[in-house]
Amino acid sequence: MPSLARKGRGAVTNPGIRYETTRTELQDDGWGTLAAEFADLPPLPTTLTRESARSALSWNDSPDIGFDRSLNPYRGCEHGCIYCYARPAHAYVGMSPGLDFETRLMFKPNLPELLEKELSKPGYVARPVALGANTDPYQPVERTLGITRRVLEVLERFGHPVTIVTKGALVLRDLDILKRLAERNLVHVCLSITTLDMKLARAMEPRAANPLKRLAAVTELAKAGIPVGVLAAPMIPALNDMELERILEASARAGASRAGYVLLRLPLEIKEMFEAWLAEHHPDRAARVLALVRETRGGRLYDARFGQRQTGTGPYAELLAQRFRIALRRHGLGGRSTGGGMSEGLDCSQFQPPRAPARQLELL
Repeated sequence: MPSLARKGRGAVTNPGIRYETTRTELQDDGWGTLAAEFADLPPLPTTLTRESARSALSWNDSPDIGFDRSLNPYRGCEHGCIYCYARPAHAYVGMSPGLDFETRLMFKPNLPELLEKELSKPGYVARPVALGANTDPYQPVERTLGITRRVLEVLERFGHPVTIVTKGALVLRDLDILKRLAERNLVHVCLSITTLDMKLARAMEPRAANPLKRLAAVTELAKAGIPVGVLAAPMIPALNDMELERILEASARAGASRAGYVLLRLPLEIKEMFEAWLAEHHPDRAARVLALVRETRGGRLYDARFGQRQTGTGPYAELLAQRFRIALRRHGLGGRSTGGGMSEGLDCSQFQPPRAPARQLELL
């Protein structure tokens, strides 16, 4: 299969949908024309499709995730991070986890209204909700659609605690709401910083804010009094793992108070997609990277077991965890792996659905 690499896009393939019974494969006609046809591909535009969501909150009972509910204004993510664990979810809506995931996006304009209804239900018990657990709430299309900001407005009105993970410097647009939430101990923001190498970042996460802008966002959030952490994720053996200490040092200088890390995860289609990306961008070290990944996953490219999928096992994984702990102490950072305990300490007692308008005069 010829490379489908496009400027400004992360994936170099567009694998079939695993739920379909038929697949299409390209075949050269014997004249060598297939490679020529794929030699100079035009840029892929981003398309948006309106999704009428039926519910706002997504629930999980995973023992190794620090939240039980999340909000996702978008399906797919234009940032195009090749390693994104959310890519396989695009198959649920009949699209490829490859280039489709970063070019064919779905947005949920009715999410804030649905959220308001669900939070108003009798018996709802507030706990921190993760905004952007699956795809980035501050990806480029948020500039014009503004769904994430409307969601924050609902959460503020209800006094509901929220955690945010993003690679988007656009988070600073909502500094006004975030400051008010922080004053009430209702928010924690986490910037995901995978590398400080601009060239690597451009290839690996092409439409995310560059690493320096993310560090600058950490600084601005900290200056505004908003609790902010950094997630060094994913750590990829022999590709960016040597940067772990530098990322944490730079984050502490920028004003981060907590940090976490996650070892590279390659579920479902991402395994083959990541291999193809390595062959395209780092052929000299592809075999070494994959060998080390297998070393941390019991000889496979992925192990989905709870308690191990975030950090891996074996000598390499243990060394990475030890380096992380030492770096935390050295730079005075709180936290732990898989997110640094972002929801810890947020105040759930302020949750109060706005009072509905009275339908008749109250008795005196």
